[in-house]
Amino acid sequence: MTVVLAAGELDLREILRPGDRIVVGQACGEPPTLIEALIAQGGEIGGLSVFIATSFSGLFTPAATDSFALSSMGAVGALRAVSKAHRLGIVPCHVSRVGPLIEAGILGCDVAFVQVSPADADGRHSLGLISDYVRAAVGAARVVVAEVNDQVPYTFGEWLVADEIDCAVTVSRPPVQVAAPAAGPVDQAIAAHAAAYIEDGAVLQTGVGAVPDAILRLLHDRTDLGVHSGMIGDGLVDLVAAGVITNARKEIDRGVSITGALIGTERLFRFADRNRAVRMCPTGYTHDAAVLARLERLVTVNSALEVDLTGQVNAEQSGAAYLGGTGGQVDFVRAGARSPGGHAIIALPATAKGGTVSRITAALSGPVTTARSDVDVVVTEFGAAELTGQTLAERTRRLIAVAHPDFRDELDRAADVVRRRGF
Repeated sequence: MTVVLAAGELDLREILRPGDRIVVGQACGEPPTLIEALIAQGGEIGGLSVFIATSFSGLFTPAATDSFALSSMGAVGALRAVSKAHRLGIVPCHVSRVGPLIEAGILGCDVAFVQVSPADADGRHSLGLISDYVRAAVGAARVVVAEVNDQVPYTFGEWLVADEIDCAVTVSRPPVQVAAPAAGPVDQAIAAHAAAYIEDGAVLQTGVGAVPDAILRLLHDRTDLGVHSGMIGDGLVDLVAAGVITNARKEIDRGVSITGALIGTERLFRFADRNRAVRMCPTGYTHDAAVLARLERLVTVNSALEVDLTGQVNAEQSGAAYLGGTGGQVDFVRAGARSPGGHAIIALPATAKGGTVSRITAALSGPVTTARSDVDVVVTEFGAAELTGQTLAERTRRLIAVAHPDFRDELDRAADVVRRRGF
């Protein structure tokens, strides 16, 4: 039987046990009322640990982790500050593996904290703004605590019924919102090179941020684009309104944009509310290799911190600073590169730190997120380097051509070793 509480009535000491492992819905699907209660009350329970894939609420701070141990698959959003303070445990894994790891008990889940919409006439609560690993957490948890928020849109795809919820906390508050930053001249130049690879009928996978948003703004002259992505942002709304995104030519899920996360603002949330042309799916569908293999003309766009001269991609760590994560990059890079008529694009500015550091590098300063054998196209503001099928020596030439001119001579000297020996 579900216990229904108002936010002020929530006492986690009656729900949690010392040592419980808590899995929390991420991004705009974060349940802020539950997180606030955890921060305030967790210290009295003791031994708690929390896993969340990304966080944009700003609630997870270094000080907040005094009452529990926090882990994630990356330092994305507000988690970057926690990582910088050395208070974040990093679990290196693809986002597509989070759900299976929870189901297998490798990522322990005693308690699931989720955010849902109010129930419909059939008693089903929509998962609202996030699907990905939520159902896996609900299935594994001893206790499911749901923040039932009447400002969360009712989306189609995945639901919870009352019998699956042990404690429902009713609230009315704006969900976490993530606005895309304004695109500057570098972002716009990168977007122009990337958009050239997106033809009529292409199926898109992008992240959210200035570059993805700038790419979408350049696609208004395309026709019958489709969407199959781990996440979507506000840029989708304009393209649907303009008749550009129709999903009419997709081999599967025709007429429907597929995603696992809505990461944007109120505009996106209202667009998705009871919109059957948007379907929320778990990562077992959005990122699955067999599903992605059925899509032709799939163009994937992902970011990186740096790319070395042979095409290895680091999207996680810069020196001693952990800044990103594995995410879904590898799943989508492989899928885009193998899709008939498709492409996998790694997009990044040519420099960092005010132009003092090249992001096309002789050697990576952090781990290899995506292997060079999977990388297809690398795009900077200086152009696009097509790497598929090219020798290592030729890759160095193409990547130097898209590096900032200030660093090309230095990179050319470093590449000489590769060219002379062939590897």
